[in-house]
Amino acid sequence: MTPTEPDEDRRVLINVAYRMLGSLADAEDAVQDAYVRWYRLTPDQRASVESVTAWLVQVTSRICLDVLRSAPRRREHYLGEWLPEPVPARPRWRSDHGAGTGADPADPADRVTLDESVSTALLVVLETLTPAERVAFVLHDVFRHTFVEIAAIVGRSPAACRQLATAARRRIAGSAVARTETSVDAAIVAALKEAWDKADLDGLAALLDPDVVAVTDGGGLVSAPIEAIHGAVDVARLLVDVPRRQPGPIVRPATVNGTSGIEASDGHRTLAVISIAAANGRITHLWIVRNPTKLAAWNATRAR
Repeated sequence: MTPTEPDEDRRVLINVAYRMLGSLADAEDAVQDAYVRWYRLTPDQRASVESVTAWLVQVTSRICLDVLRSAPRRREHYLGEWLPEPVPARPRWRSDHGAGTGADPADPADRVTLDESVSTALLVVLETLTPAERVAFVLHDVFRHTFVEIAAIVGRSPAACRQLATAARRRIAGSAVARTETSVDAAIVAALKEAWDKADLDGLAALLDPDVVAVTDGGGLVSAPIEAIHGAVDVARLLVDVPRRQPGPIVRPATVNGTSGIEASDGHRTLAVISIAAANGRITHLWIVRNPTKLAAWNATRAR
C-alpha cells in the first residue's frame, strides 16, 4: 500500500506543518521526513495502515513537535528577533504552465491555504505557546482533529490535550496582538505606501498607533534592528531611514499571509516583506522580514 494521492497528502501536511512551525523551509523538511519514514515501512506495515493521510499527519505532527521543542536551543544562535516566514499569494507565484494541470507546485508556498489561521499576528502569538499547546491548538482548532488523535501525537491523555488546547485559546485571546485586526484595510496600506514613498515622517506617524511596535527579522544576514522599535515617531523614522540604507526601494502593497501588507524590492529581488496589524484605524504592529532565506518564495519567480 502506498499513498494514493501523494500530492494532495503533501498539501495537507504542508498546511499542518507551516502552522505549527511558522517556516516554509522547516515545514517542507518535516513533510519530507514523514515521507521517508513511510517508505521505510515494510509492505506488511504499510498494509496495516487504515488511512495513509492520517498516518502521515500523525508522523509529521510528531516531527514538528520535536522541532518546536528544540527551537529555543536553535534560536539561541539566531541574531535578533525571529519572525514567521511570510507566504505570498498563490496566483502571483504559480507558473502559468502549472496552473490547472494538477501538478504539484515546486514551491511549498503554493500549497499553503491562506486564511486567518496563517495570519502573521496569530503565528506570532503561537510562538508564545508551549510546543504541546501549539500542536494541540493547531490540530484541534484549525484542522478539527479529535483529542484522542492528538493524544497519540503528544503522548498525553485526551483530557490533558483538551486542557492544552484550552490553555492555548486562553493565551491567544489574552494577547494584545490577537485583539488587532488581522484583515487590514487596503486603504491603510495604500496610505502607508504613499507616505513612505514621500519620506513623510509626519504622515507616517499619523498612520501609526502611539504605541505601535515594529519588529525586524534580518537573521544576522542583512542590516536590521536587533530589538523591537516602539512608538509612532521612532517607527516612522525607521521607515524613512530605509532609503538611506537601500537607495531607491520600490514599495508596493502585497498580500502577505492572506492579508494586506507591503513588499519592498530593488526591482530585481524582494528585500523585505511587511505584515501589518491595526486597531481603530491605526497600525499597531509591523513585522518586517528581511532575512533573505525567508524570502525565497517571494523571489522564486524572479529567478525564473
